Amino acid sequence: MKILLPADGSPCSLRAVDQLIAHAASLRDVPEIHVLNVHLPIPIGRVQAHVGKDTLLAYYLEEGREHLLAAQEKLDKAGLVHTPHIHVGQPAEVICKMAGELGCDLIVMGTHGRSPVAGLVMGSVATRVLHQAPCPVLLVK
Repeated sequence: MKILLPADGSPCSLRAVDQLIAHAASLRDVPEIHVLNVHLPIPIGRVQAHVGKDTLLAYYLEEGREHLLAAQEKLDKAGLVHTPHIHVGQPAEVICKMAGELGCDLIVMGTHGRSPVAGLVMGSVATRVLHQAPCPVLLVK
């Protein structure tokens, strides 16, 4: 089973990691876990005048690694092998795209647990993933 685990270092995403670890033992086969961090793009226009592309890429990688660290440590401690992925873009779209490209059977992700009205006003990555995902989605509150 291939599982995509979006992680941003937040308590919500770490609860999703905990749920995945708790359920991994009940799976028939050892899961293939892909841990994904998606960084929102920095508006290029003015930034590019002062910061080169290599510097910007290094920033995205450094931030992504930092946001994945807690999830990776939990998975390592549980003895679950995982592959990290760091991407830049709109989170919901990148999550769904990666799930499709990797052939994932499940996406396990945390949700902030906002009310439907707050999610409508503020937007919700989890809601967009739920509607666009090419595979089942497990939302952890």
